[in-house]
Amino acid sequence: MEIDAQHQEVTIRPYQTGDEAQVIALWQRCDLVVPGNDPQRDIQLKLQVQPELFLIGVMGERIVATLMVGYDGHRGWLNYLAVAPDCQRQGIGRRMVETAEQTLKQLGCPKMNLQVRANNTTVIAFYQRLGFEVEERVSMGKRL
Repeated sequence: MEIDAQHQEVTIRPYQTGDEAQVIALWQRCDLVVPGNDPQRDIQLKLQVQPELFLIGVMGERIVATLMVGYDGHRGWLNYLAVAPDCQRQGIGRRMVETAEQTLKQLGCPKMNLQVRANNTTVIAFYQRLGFEVEERVSMGKRL
């Protein structure tokens, strides 16, 4: 079922109690849930730190987009950008990122960062169209 998001209002708001099931289902449809990531735990952790920066895009009663935003006082971070597959390429992802950018600017954030799996070339191209650049960095992590 193709949805024309340009002709339906998408409201961007903070995550609310009761959104969890739709959010996780969206992440699963967008292949954001991978081994080592427990989506319920990720949501609970985000709700402990800057819960107002967990953005939800809603069309009617349906959650069609998510974006977890963080700011540590030095850099802003974007995680879990998801747009329902039938709503992609209609400007929703761009609006989510622009909302995050405006919010981070209001907080005094000088720069946003994000990470994309290297083989996800479609998403890399999306972010490049929004002005992001691939930077020469080594991304490191350690599971706790």
